[in-house]
Amino acid sequence: MFVPLLVGAAVSIELGVFAKVHEAQPISFDVAGFSGPASMKAWLATVAAVLALTQVLSAVVMGAGSGSPKRALRVVHVWTGRLAVLVTVPVAVHCLYSLGFDARNARVLLHSVLGCFLYGVFVTKMLLLTRESVPKWAVPVAGGILLATFAGIWATSSLWFFHNSGPQ
Repeated sequence: MFVPLLVGAAVSIELGVFAKVHEAQPISFDVAGFSGPASMKAWLATVAAVLALTQVLSAVVMGAGSGSPKRALRVVHVWTGRLAVLVTVPVAVHCLYSLGFDARNARVLLHSVLGCFLYGVFVTKMLLLTRESVPKWAVPVAGGILLATFAGIWATSSLWFFHNSGPQ
C-alpha cells in the first residue's frame, strides 16, 4: 500500500511544481457552445461532479447488493469513472497550462492545491485497485478522499463561477 501512496504523492507534487514554474500561457482553448474557457471549465466540472456522485451511489449499492444488478452497476461504476476523468482533462490542461498555480487569494490557492492533489489521489486509488494485498477499507477511503477533493475543487471553481456569473 506504500508504493501507490508514494506514486500518488509524486504525481501531486509534480503537477504542483509544473503549475508553479511553468509560465502561464495566455492562449487557451474553447469548446463550441461555451461563452469562454471559464464557462467550459465550470460546466465540464459540473458534469464530472454528477458522474462522481453516480460513482458514489453505484459503489454504495454494489457494496450492499449481490447478483446481476451488482454486475450491471459495476459497468455503470467503471464507465462513469472513465467519463468523469475524461471530462476533467480539458479543465486540468487549461488550469495547468493557461493559468498555473495561483495564490492570489484563499479560494484560488485552495483550488490550486486541491487540483494538484486530485490527480495524485486518483492515481493512488487506481493503483490500490490493482493490488490484492490491499485492505478492504483502502479503496473506499481513497474514493472518499477523491470525492471530497473533487467537491472542494468544484466549490472553489464551478460553484463560485455560477454564483458570480450565472449559468453561461
